[in-house]
Amino acid sequence: MMFMNFRRIRKCHFVQLLTTCLLLCVVMVSWEELDHHVVSHVRSYTYRYLVNSYDFLNSSFAISSNRKDVSKGVDGGLVNYPYLINHPDKCGDGKSLDDVFLLLFVKSSPENFEQRQAIRDTWGNESFVWSELGVSMRMVFVLGVHPDAGRRSGVQKALLQEDQVYGDLIQQNFLDTFHNLTAKLILQFHWGHNYCPQARFLMSADDDIFIHLPNLVKYLQELLSRQSGAKNLWVGHVHRGAPPIRRKASKYHVPNDLYPWPSYPDYTAGAGYVVSGDVAAKIYHATLMLNSSMYIDDVFMGICAKAMGVSPQEHVYFAGEGKAPYHPCIYDHMITSHGHATDVRSLWQAAADPTVNHHSRGFLGNLYCTAVRVMLLCLPYYQNTYSCMAAFT
Repeated sequence: MMFMNFRRIRKCHFVQLLTTCLLLCVVMVSWEELDHHVVSHVRSYTYRYLVNSYDFLNSSFAISSNRKDVSKGVDGGLVNYPYLINHPDKCGDGKSLDDVFLLLFVKSSPENFEQRQAIRDTWGNESFVWSELGVSMRMVFVLGVHPDAGRRSGVQKALLQEDQVYGDLIQQNFLDTFHNLTAKLILQFHWGHNYCPQARFLMSADDDIFIHLPNLVKYLQELLSRQSGAKNLWVGHVHRGAPPIRRKASKYHVPNDLYPWPSYPDYTAGAGYVVSGDVAAKIYHATLMLNSSMYIDDVFMGICAKAMGVSPQEHVYFAGEGKAPYHPCIYDHMITSHGHATDVRSLWQAAADPTVNHHSRGFLGNLYCTAVRVMLLCLPYYQNTYSCMAAFT
């Protein structure tokens, strides 16, 4: 009997030991992911909301006037890349400036002709915005040169032909890669400052973004009517207290020697955001004072804004990384939706239909659409687009 109990105890201990080993293996395998999603975020939020000291930005990212490497662009110094394609008269001929309500930059890759054409045919159509919405919009696509040296000449020839037809490409001589997105951001604010400084609003968007222009224009016009010129505006999908990603395998990896602090300043998702004209001028001046070594353009925008005393404002219908769910009760409020490389035309046809807002008219219509939005937005798999709060807006 004692022998049987002893064997039973040993067996129990063996099961416990085996279970412990399995748990340790799971933790070891997933530790990097756990550290990224839990530890780093806790550390980041603590720093952001308890310490919240970003005085280092002005000193750590400032361009020294004594540095000999600034003109060469070494270590993030400001570089004036030459224009390969430009349209300096897009907002006026220099003698007289057009009244521009919205200056819209679309960040595009050289080979993405189909996406650019879809945008021209739908929400990016300047004539539609003027005739249907009654405001003046100027839209340009900003891009660098193709990173593949073997394909560069052929792609560049196609770009020149495309621009000859449409006259809406702005290109500088830098490689169009992920690590040069900050160069593309600087291009936007410098071009706006030099050639379209009178624009009341400036918007930056990716070429796989869908923008509901009627809703956006209505929102910006309401801001102008409520505020004195809609000053100090920077609006989009805000990332607050976001930590730098230290995993080398990640596309967004940022090493400690580039950014040693545990939290970024608040910033908006680069997929689509809007600034007022005065903020655009401030960001332009910030790019002259701060080096551009931070290659994640969203974060660099946050650094520039923080240095100039500008804070981002959340709008629940500016999307983050995900697509908005397709439904008329969503279209009635949507501003941007991300991830539309192939379905821009069909979404535009559905979302811009004049009968869309019929679903939300009246008490019952509002109640119905609120219930639909709760079912669509208050679920985990839509967390990367509109938040649950948008359901009640």
